[in-house]
Amino acid sequence: MTTSERAPLSLQLEFLRMMDGGGAAGPFGPRYTIVAGWRVIGGLNSAVLKESLDYVVARHEALRTQVVFADGEAYQRIAPPDAARLSTRKLPETAPEHRERVVEEFLNEVEAEVSITTETPRMRAVLGRFDDHDGVLAIVAHHSLVDGWSMQVLMRDLTACYAARRAGGSPQLPPVRQYRDYVAWQQERAGSAAVRKAQEFWRRHLDGARVLPVPNDRPRTPDPYTTGWHRFMLEDGFRTATLAAARQYRSSPFMVLMAAFMVMLRDRTGVTDLVVPTLTTGRDPSWTLDVIGTFYNFMPLRADLSGCRDFADVVATVRASCLATYPNELPFLQVVTEAPELMSAVMDPGAAAVAFQVIQHGVALDGQTVDGLRFDAIRRRVVSTPVGSQIPDGILAELDLHPDGGMFGKVAYTRHMYDEETVTGMVADLRRTLLDTVVGRSVAA
Repeated sequence: MTTSERAPLSLQLEFLRMMDGGGAAGPFGPRYTIVAGWRVIGGLNSAVLKESLDYVVARHEALRTQVVFADGEAYQRIAPPDAARLSTRKLPETAPEHRERVVEEFLNEVEAEVSITTETPRMRAVLGRFDDHDGVLAIVAHHSLVDGWSMQVLMRDLTACYAARRAGGSPQLPPVRQYRDYVAWQQERAGSAAVRKAQEFWRRHLDGARVLPVPNDRPRTPDPYTTGWHRFMLEDGFRTATLAAARQYRSSPFMVLMAAFMVMLRDRTGVTDLVVPTLTTGRDPSWTLDVIGTFYNFMPLRADLSGCRDFADVVATVRASCLATYPNELPFLQVVTEAPELMSAVMDPGAAAVAFQVIQHGVALDGQTVDGLRFDAIRRRVVSTPVGSQIPDGILAELDLHPDGGMFGKVAYTRHMYDEETVTGMVADLRRTLLDTVVGRSVAA
């Protein structure tokens, strides 16, 4: 391929288009990025890293795709393979025991930067170096075309290529399908019996439902805005208690934590019939697990807590909702078509939605050695920032149960509507709710 090619938008991209107000702060603007970081210990060869980045850009079309709006049309424009962008920055001289803080500040700095939306590839890499054997690799991509799972796929293929190049060979990775193949699959499936069955489920399940509105500190305006990220850590007792509760209630950790989150929202708002959006990987069919693209999906979880006597009842209610919802997952644009009033309450200028998710790490490269290099995914982050990667609207709360201990959290909030004090108050309420419902008084003491 020597010239650009066109492909239709996926339903996920159509949903982002629906949310786009046309400004720089929207989901096609220069701050709607996703950033992932890996600590790299060992003698990294920058020239081979650059070759490996070029290979990944050639292998995955989404990394060189733009969403184009022209003459009343919207489509994906896929560019030919091109050189990847890699820059190197010197990190300040720091004692090894204090470098984690510098790494977090470096990632915050990268996240605060804007991307040039007309450039391809739609990703870049920034290598921060303390010295020749200690650094951090940040990968930045536009979030309209790359999701969190994709960043893990990207890094997996990157390191496979790096190892092969260092050995004097070429990477022997299996052929990969492209995001346009997924769009074609979506279109072929549109009128299938499975989709009609799922549409009927959502019509019934969301009858009379509204996504819970959370009052703003200031009314929503069309003016440009930035997104702040408040990060925090909960002690390891929260993680171990969550895992124990999941076993006790025969649920997933997500179900337990979503139940606690809903209890917190019920106590703050007085609403018992709750609809809270969560984010899923959206990777169906299974071959999409190896594809780079935008698959993540908003899924509205509805749970009526009015008849719940205790937290066990809440978990059971949330679990039942999840088990009913998962087999009927559809792209959110199709869901709201079946429930047109679902978003009405959060479209009010004085309120917005709050979404909740537990981070999934399906193919994460973490703690692995590649050609003598150790790669550790950077998941333990506690340094907040007033300007980071953009979210389109409202609040997004995330928790990550770290296998080495602790539960790490982050809350993204649009600063034209919310103050950080409001967010820290929500986090404090969530902590108290987890203590009351999941952890127990032993940790509180």
